[in-house]
Amino acid sequence: MRAPLEPSVFSRKSAKRHLILLIGICLLSLAPTCGKRRPPIPPVERIPQRTELLSGAQRGNQVILSWPAPRRNASSGSVQSIRRIDVYRVAEKPAAPTAMTEEEFAARAILIGSVAYDEIKNATENLTYTDVLELAGEPSRLRYAVRYVNASGHRAAFSNFLTIEPAARIAEPPSNVTRELSETAITITWEAPKRNIDGSMPVNLLGYNVYRINSSQTEIGQTPINQALLTSTEYQDRNFKFGEKYTYVVRAVSLGTLAQPVESLNSNSVDAAPVDIYPPAAPTGLSIGPAPGRLSLFFAANPEPDVAGYLVYRTTDSTLPKNQWTLLTTSLLSRTTFTDENVEPGKTYFYYVIAVDAVGNRSLPSGVVSETVP
Repeated sequence: MRAPLEPSVFSRKSAKRHLILLIGICLLSLAPTCGKRRPPIPPVERIPQRTELLSGAQRGNQVILSWPAPRRNASSGSVQSIRRIDVYRVAEKPAAPTAMTEEEFAARAILIGSVAYDEIKNATENLTYTDVLELAGEPSRLRYAVRYVNASGHRAAFSNFLTIEPAARIAEPPSNVTRELSETAITITWEAPKRNIDGSMPVNLLGYNVYRINSSQTEIGQTPINQALLTSTEYQDRNFKFGEKYTYVVRAVSLGTLAQPVESLNSNSVDAAPVDIYPPAAPTGLSIGPAPGRLSLFFAANPEPDVAGYLVYRTTDSTLPKNQWTLLTTSLLSRTTFTDENVEPGKTYFYYVIAVDAVGNRSLPSGVVSETVP
């Protein structure tokens, strides 16, 4: 029988095994890796892909949906890029339960259209979608939601739900809208609608709203220019500027579902480009204050806000035509006084004044006044 090994022998074998293991670990750590070192990947930008601000209203036989355009969007090459926005609708009876979960909506909704990428990319403040309705048969309740879809085809959660109960007896748009220009107003006139959009009569008509677009706007705003609902077929717009270009449309207003007012579609549009061709009134109140070596002329200020100044004319022969009198003011006089020092004692002088506005329109001559130099 072999004698048992000494404890020191066991220690030497154990140390040898540990040494071999350590060498192997070191060699593995020094060995080249399978792949190359790459730069760190930047974090993926998370773009908001849901809106809680879907709103809308009925207008004629349409429902106009609106929501804020995404303030930021990933680049077109990113999978996070919003490529389109799908619009969904559920039609139900007005007596149906108002509560609906997202799962129930997803199961019952139909896709009625989409907002394309170009419209999303070029949007400024809001995005819109128009749902054209066929208002016939039984009343219904419509429930809408929108859903963002990214470049990889993934759909975000639905937006908030918008519920509308459209009315069928809504007045047709006003017709034959015309305009007339004057110095103080742009007068818009139109013909009243003769029936409702479903062909029924009498017309469901509460009144009218007038909308105006100027040259800096691309679409009609949300607020009419009339402060209160109009009951006549005429409106005078007095808040305008000469030199601007305006476009007007008129909408009829009907009583809709739940006693809410509903506007018609737009009437025909009419353009107006008012030009200031209207001269000021002739100056009034002329008087002369004589003094040795001079005559001082006084007159009342014109009431027009665009009067730029005045011209003073003089003659010693009152029989001359007024267009042959001498102009004393080489530039517009901004005051309502004028002192004529180029006079001779004992001589009589005749004066009149003309008002000139900001675009050069000239008034008729004022009344003539005269005085003899002391």
